[in-house]
Amino acid sequence: MSAADGDERLAIDAGRVERLFAANRLLDVDDFLQREVARRMLDRLATVRVDASRVADLGCGTGADLAMLRERFEGAAVFGVDRSLPRLRRIEDPARRGGLSRFFVRTAGPSRVQADFAALPFAARSIDVLWSNLALHWSPEPHRVLPEWSRVARVGGLVAFSAFGPDTLREVAAAFAAVDGARHVMPFTDMHDYGDMLVSSGFTTPVVDMERLTLTYARPESLWRDVRALGGNASLARPRGLHGRDHRRRVEAALETARDASGRYALTFELVFAHAWKGEPRTTSRGETIVKVQRSR
Repeated sequence: MSAADGDERLAIDAGRVERLFAANRLLDVDDFLQREVARRMLDRLATVRVDASRVADLGCGTGADLAMLRERFEGAAVFGVDRSLPRLRRIEDPARRGGLSRFFVRTAGPSRVQADFAALPFAARSIDVLWSNLALHWSPEPHRVLPEWSRVARVGGLVAFSAFGPDTLREVAAAFAAVDGARHVMPFTDMHDYGDMLVSSGFTTPVVDMERLTLTYARPESLWRDVRALGGNASLARPRGLHGRDHRRRVEAALETARDASGRYALTFELVFAHAWKGEPRTTSRGETIVKVQRSR
């Protein structure tokens, strides 16, 4: 990641991110996008084989992926990790289900862990699979997060994540840029930078690719509702004052350019997908380089 890219990433307001995800209004939004991205992540791992006894969902939110991970990695202990306690409290405990279903629970539910995924409470080399769905782009320092994930991953373990890329919400960014030129959309990291960060963090053979998903809306009100539901703007460069009706009218007029051929408003999401394997350590805990010598017979 270049210095310029690093400066832009550091422009994310971590405090605002924490407040946004602790807000009640973010707990009940439709999780269609997260479900669709999780499905695509699993498709990419269909041919991947890994023996897993401990799986961690990093930035798990309200735990939408946990049941799927328990099914994919049958028999493994699954940990849902999130910094937001209100979101963790929404994770369903199978043992507390009502009706007859509670009698058919064969295994314990996922363990909920309140922690920042940049400072995990796991021992080194203790996790077999690290999974993170649409969470890493919220970090102001992903180049510091991935080394922490590498620390807790066992050698030969798997990391798989998805994140928003730079073209996400480009229609909204363009509409605001035409009116006031201020940043109203968070900066997002490029897929190539994620690949570089994985390698520099000790992961090997990374596979990183990108897809674009476009949602369409009949009315701008529906579009704005989804933009707000995704967490809003956590950029440090965001405007701090309130905007009047005239400003909103001008922005919505500029948004007219986002209509597709059928007249609906389009909203683009660039989806970055990555997975890699934890390699053998290259340095000791004291920073000494490890050189392996193979003796010939």
